[in-house]
Amino acid sequence: MRTTLIWLGMAGAMLAAPNDAANPRQPVLVELFTSEGCSSCPPADALLEKLDHDQPIAGAQIIVLSEHVDYWDHDGWMDPFDSAALTARQTDYAQRFALGDPYTPQMVVDGNAECNGSDAKKAGALIRQAIGGPRVGVRIRVEGSGNTAVTIEVDALPEGTARKANVYLARAAERGTSDILRGENKGRTLRYVSIVRDIKKVGSIGGHETFQKQIPLRAADAPGESRLIAFVQESGGGRVWGAAMYAVPK
Repeated sequence: MRTTLIWLGMAGAMLAAPNDAANPRQPVLVELFTSEGCSSCPPADALLEKLDHDQPIAGAQIIVLSEHVDYWDHDGWMDPFDSAALTARQTDYAQRFALGDPYTPQMVVDGNAECNGSDAKKAGALIRQAIGGPRVGVRIRVEGSGNTAVTIEVDALPEGTARKANVYLARAAERGTSDILRGENKGRTLRYVSIVRDIKKVGSIGGHETFQKQIPLRAADAPGESRLIAFVQESGGGRVWGAAMYAVPK
């Protein structure tokens, strides 16, 4: 097996569709739950890459996360990018959306709606729908001339929001490829974008509070040419109120 990770900044690609100052793009978090052991997943992986690179939805800054689950490992192929924690995250969504069991490929938009990850038409409709909802401003600010730290800043939740929300930081490889030797995708070379390494809670917010926290950038935590994605989400796989992405340079 050959698995390759590329820590390649995509700041230029994220600006593929210019942002009009009079009509700023609204960040929308799009998560894809996928697996190298699932023969239905490669078209969804390709769709996620297209959404990330082309930014095809007017008014939306699509911030993507490729989350590899581990429940396909028993079918003869161990996905090198999978994690039990990401399976647990998807299970929270399955419970919230009353799906019974998690499935792949599944796309979740702003924690508020889901669809088959290969359904480009439905995914586009959910992203457009997400743009119109209330949002919370999230910013990732670089600290230090040597990119030694970032500060995550979050505005207060919308007026009338009773529930608290958590602030999360996801670390992701810019892209990666795998040559599949066994399982349903045997013989294929698969590629991915924004491959999640982990998602950590870094704080919480509620009421009229704002949030600010500085996080060191150590080489082991955020290697050059990777992504950091901060987002605000209600617990238990709830609604995502806002998100931001920072491409870590070399």
